[in-house]
Amino acid sequence: MKKLTHWAVSALTAFSVTAATNVMAEDSPVPDTVNFTVPFGVGGGTDVWARFMAPNLTSHIDGEPTIVIKNQPGGGSLTGTNLFYKRAKDDGSSIIGTSASTLFPYMLGDKRVRFKLDDWTPILASPTGGVVYVQPDLGVESSKDVGKLLDQQLKLASQGPTRLELPILIALDLLGADVKPVFGMKSRGAGRLAFERGEATIDFQTSSAYIRNVKGLVEANKAVPVFSVGVMNNEGNIVRDPAFPDIPTFEEAYYTVHGKQPSGMQYDVYRKFLAAGFAFQKVIFVPSDAPSDVLAAYNKGVREMIKDPKFKAEAAVQIGPYQNAVGLDIATYLSDAVTISPEMYTWIADWLKAEFNYKL
Repeated sequence: MKKLTHWAVSALTAFSVTAATNVMAEDSPVPDTVNFTVPFGVGGGTDVWARFMAPNLTSHIDGEPTIVIKNQPGGGSLTGTNLFYKRAKDDGSSIIGTSASTLFPYMLGDKRVRFKLDDWTPILASPTGGVVYVQPDLGVESSKDVGKLLDQQLKLASQGPTRLELPILIALDLLGADVKPVFGMKSRGAGRLAFERGEATIDFQTSSAYIRNVKGLVEANKAVPVFSVGVMNNEGNIVRDPAFPDIPTFEEAYYTVHGKQPSGMQYDVYRKFLAAGFAFQKVIFVPSDAPSDVLAAYNKGVREMIKDPKFKAEAAVQIGPYQNAVGLDIATYLSDAVTISPEMYTWIADWLKAEFNYKL
């Protein structure tokens, strides 16, 4: 926790420096070619998001650098992220896009983590939503039938117990579902393919991957959405995701089954990982030892990009109608999102051990 707090403070400082130097960036010092590391496989939510962002970044950064996507999957994103930390150049030609599967192990003190977030400067954070859906042959015709899922064992193709699926696994357990996860998927895209092959009976995808790859399955009656993770409003309440206004939130699904709102430590832990994993889930980092004018050029470019009406319209269709964050907003949010109280850490450690024999 100490390391994370230090990182948040460092990020805040980095943003202050970036903001101060932003107005000084007159020419683009960003290298002509930028390697954009995506530590996930092709077709997953982060990959879809990155491939949407790349050409938009190019058109809004002075000099229009060529941005090349480099997929380096493995270890639930830790393989590619560790390699990036070791090999990234300090001239601004190396950037990385992370996801909750990168952040969660860092939060939980996973020994495989070999990178330090306080050595990187975040330039853009994108929130996302997500939808849980099931096979039609489970007897569920709509979200109103979510209670029928409690009478049968559900198979979920998952990357691992501390990956992006963590809050979903907590939610399904809270709901009372009997979920049998099969760990080892290389990406969420691989999990979807397992669902399409009939090897999994329940699956989950973030908004961009759901829009691109699952909506068609729903329209073809090959999948039934049961709940979304929703979005958090300014009052801190979970409300329906504007990308999926017809799909109830987890809280609504819980109420359908139990006749009351979820509460208690397990729900508090779910919300903690939901916030860290979804509210500003995907982050673009640049090594902080890049020249200050390069960081300023990136910051200037992303600010112009998120104000572009064309970008807003396309983003709403491609990755969902969410508001991207730049500057101080990112560090401020993460400072809170990645902080886990000792009581929460004890609960999640005990739960992972009891449910999956996974030791933190």
